[in-house]
Amino acid sequence: MDKFSKYLKKKKPLVRKLIEKLAHEYEFVSVLGTDVKGKIYYVDKSSVVISSSSITECGFVLRVFYKGVYSEYSFSELEEKSIDKIINEINTLVNENVKTSKVNAKPIQEEELVKKFRRKDNSVVHSPEELTTLLKEYSDYGMKLNDKVINVKVGFENNEVSKMYLSTKRDLEQYYTWNNSHCFALVRDGQNMKYYYNMDGYAKVDEALESFKGMIDDTVTVALELLDATLPVPGVYTIITDPSITGLIAHEAFGHGLEMDMFVKDRAKSQEYMNKEVASKLITMHDGASATLSAASYFFDDEGVLAQDTIIINKGILVGGICDSVSASILNYHPTGNGRRESYKRKVYTRMTNTFFEKGKTKLDDMIKSVDYGYYIAQTNNGMEDPKNWGIQCTAVFGREIKNGAFTGKVISPVVMSGYVIDLLESISMVSNDFKIEGAGSCGKGYKEWVRVSDGGGCIKAQVKIGWVWLKKF
Repeated sequence: MDKFSKYLKKKKPLVRKLIEKLAHEYEFVSVLGTDVKGKIYYVDKSSVVISSSSITECGFVLRVFYKGVYSEYSFSELEEKSIDKIINEINTLVNENVKTSKVNAKPIQEEELVKKFRRKDNSVVHSPEELTTLLKEYSDYGMKLNDKVINVKVGFENNEVSKMYLSTKRDLEQYYTWNNSHCFALVRDGQNMKYYYNMDGYAKVDEALESFKGMIDDTVTVALELLDATLPVPGVYTIITDPSITGLIAHEAFGHGLEMDMFVKDRAKSQEYMNKEVASKLITMHDGASATLSAASYFFDDEGVLAQDTIIINKGILVGGICDSVSASILNYHPTGNGRRESYKRKVYTRMTNTFFEKGKTKLDDMIKSVDYGYYIAQTNNGMEDPKNWGIQCTAVFGREIKNGAFTGKVISPVVMSGYVIDLLESISMVSNDFKIEGAGSCGKGYKEWVRVSDGGGCIKAQVKIGWVWLKKF
């Protein structure tokens, strides 16, 4: 059974009619139709919450090209009687834009393509009642693991994405699902209270639900360890990162800096370093919707460009960036399938998808044994980068102390890592043969417009400045 949106199928003839009418006036015309359905379930010791996913949407965005400028008009409904109104609205918008815009883009060149893409999930179908009952069992299980546990909240999110891209040369459809599992544990020892969280993403519902078994044990265990955590002494340390922190470094270090709409605005230092060494020879970095299967794996982007696997760093050398179609037309570059919108109501930016370092050849145990003194840093919190000046800051939930090649049992939290991008990447001396992609996060850009992303890789050994942030209550 084809689960692609029946609504979009019904509206396709009208979208085609709209495009045909506008094609007489404009050199390029396209319409993206979206129908995204999603539910998120949260259960803890005293409550059950079911709500729509944050990415739920349904609507259309029309794009036309005229005199070096792209203009867009979004709408939530399309009827035969509304076509002329939409044409009048886009014509008015175009006339205003060509008077004020300084952009000098070129018309997008497309090859003819008609194709339907489907990624199916044959998991067992659960009713909302069955899901909340199962999540309640998991929450109760976590509550019983230790008498210091105050609460365990588990969450499950299921999304079904249908998108349709039509232009004078393209007729594309895609349908796929993605599922996130979440776990949060709150613990207390006297007046000392700590929390820890875990999350992951899966293509199949069955895999996401199965993941709770190990996730709850790990979440509660680390939360209890954090009760005895101390603040780090600021300084430069040898670190080994877990895959989530490796991915955070990849995302912040050369993810945002290689989003080429930043090149158009002259806001990225990386454009000066193309084909130059920027990292250890152990580092090869990818981004792309087809580079792996994770949260940002789609078949075509929001501009109708097919998914790709872009190599950004090849054995330490910066070799490429990621680009949306409009920026590509200005830069005389090629679109890489990274044109993404938060929703049909928002503009396209160049956005990361699945961003990661390739795995290496070293066993994690051997990496730990090689450290005289340092930390194993784990669990992404957040990060930021200055693409213009290459400063980077990444925060992690905790670190485990390593002394003479072994864990001492001491835990530090929170951990703030900072430095200069190239210094950090060139200091990488080992990469593990483990490999994991974290697929439950989102990334903000522009006016805090969010899209789902994933990142990861193997564990890396590097040198970094560590500090901590003091949060004062008022």
